[in-house]
Amino acid sequence: MVGHPSPEGAHHIHVCTACRNRETDELRGVALLALLAEAATKGDLPDGFTVSGINCMAGCAHPCTVGFQSAGKAAWLFGDLLPEDLADLLAFAQLYHALPDGWSRSTERPGKMAHAALARIPAGPASGVTA
Repeated sequence: MVGHPSPEGAHHIHVCTACRNRETDELRGVALLALLAEAATKGDLPDGFTVSGINCMAGCAHPCTVGFQSAGKAAWLFGDLLPEDLADLLAFAQLYHALPDGWSRSTERPGKMAHAALARIPAGPASGVTA
């Protein structure tokens, strides 16, 4: 599959804010979102990334879920992430930003991201393309 590079500013990280620790009921997603937002403010994410919270990403069996999305690229949904996985998330953001089509093998993804993928969604068709 051939992707199309995304325009600057079109990379998004979505964090499920409803994800909870099953034992403590702590909102892990809220904590992870705060860490990612702080990283973005400090310049630890590539240029053009936005970070947002989403009330539910339907990954309830694998809290916390985080999605990566960009126009013309495959999107990713990762699960079972903790605030302690921030460094791996930031490293994947660097990789995702550099990939023209968003596709990566598990062996290319950093740390926990190598085995935390729940879904890889192919990029949508170009505008006006029909089957």
